[in-house]
Amino acid sequence: MAGTTATPHPATATAGNFDLPADRRRARLWFAVALTIALAYPFLDRALGFNRIGSFLAIAVFVVLAMGLNIVVGYAGLLDLGYAAFFAIGAYTIGLLTSPSSVFVQKHWVPLWMQNFWAAMAVSWAVAAIFGVLLGAPTLRLRGDYLAIVTLGFGEIVPTFFLNADAITGGTMGINPIAKPPTFYVFGHAVSFGQTDQRNWYYLMLGVILVSLFLVTRLYDSRLGRAWQAVREDEIAASSMGVNLVRTKLWAFALGASFSGFAGSIYSSAFQYVHPSQFEFVVSIMILASVILGGIGNVYGVIIGAILIVSFDRILTDVLTDPLQQLGHLLHSETIASHNLANDRYVVFGLALVLMMLLRPGGLFPSAQRRAEMTPESDDVRVAETQTLYDVRTENEPALGERA
Repeated sequence: MAGTTATPHPATATAGNFDLPADRRRARLWFAVALTIALAYPFLDRALGFNRIGSFLAIAVFVVLAMGLNIVVGYAGLLDLGYAAFFAIGAYTIGLLTSPSSVFVQKHWVPLWMQNFWAAMAVSWAVAAIFGVLLGAPTLRLRGDYLAIVTLGFGEIVPTFFLNADAITGGTMGINPIAKPPTFYVFGHAVSFGQTDQRNWYYLMLGVILVSLFLVTRLYDSRLGRAWQAVREDEIAASSMGVNLVRTKLWAFALGASFSGFAGSIYSSAFQYVHPSQFEFVVSIMILASVILGGIGNVYGVIIGAILIVSFDRILTDVLTDPLQQLGHLLHSETIASHNLANDRYVVFGLALVLMMLLRPGGLFPSAQRRAEMTPESDDVRVAETQTLYDVRTENEPALGERA
């Protein structure tokens, strides 16, 4: 109408019509702070004498794994308990394509261009995605516990296959060595990826995280991402609205598995060794715990969850063990003096999950949509949701046992 003026939304900045909403500006500010800390950490690590670059490299690998699992569990609502299988597939793919001990390389079945690290990493990404489709195809009609059981079986089959197929995979010997990124020069400075160049590996993994984060956020805002959310909420309603359930689920399994293949290829190349024991069921549980702890459906929360879980597993257990043992000596307790906190990490993980389900079922940083779903709109709704059904009746209505 003429003569009326638009009132700006309170969450919108007032500096101009093209300013971002306040919550988005705040999110970008936090992202810039986190990225600055991540870029500066290798220098701080050396200056402070922490020597934890290798541990943070492992944390970065699990961050990528958690982002991939968040696609399957958080976006599409498909419970996957065998995610470590795709991690193993990606790691073994690059090992079989590039290691001199691989039978495929020895028999010249792999072309030279594919023995390059970058080409082999791309193949690992594609192979993991293909196996994601192969797992998803037979499970399209399964939901909930049944889907979890099938993925759990798949997660147990893959490492066992790599262990028993010793003629191809090396069995208990594993695969070693594995191709590394070739050396390149930046402003005349050589950037190599040897065993002692962990800082370069760290920055490579940080670059992979940023690329993965960009892809995941774009997927969430895409038409496919909205279809995943519709399937997660109600498959029947989504199907009635024209969502292709088969294609949507297969895309979720394929893309989620592809990120795992990404992480597996870099992990095996950085540590120059791949063995079936690295991909046991507990790895899948750690990744799933990271997703639940951080906040299902929120990619930034999932990143924080992975950092917290793996930091405790790889860093805090070592740091806190010495003070605990010293306390045991002071208390003249042989049990405490000889105890290693690394033996309690699964107890801590389980206790953390129990407390999260009781206190914050949406995770530390749940997505806005999931927070709205799990938070009642008013006190009346909260009371109606928490009362037992057999007490819901009018004042003059007789109880069930008193009716004629």
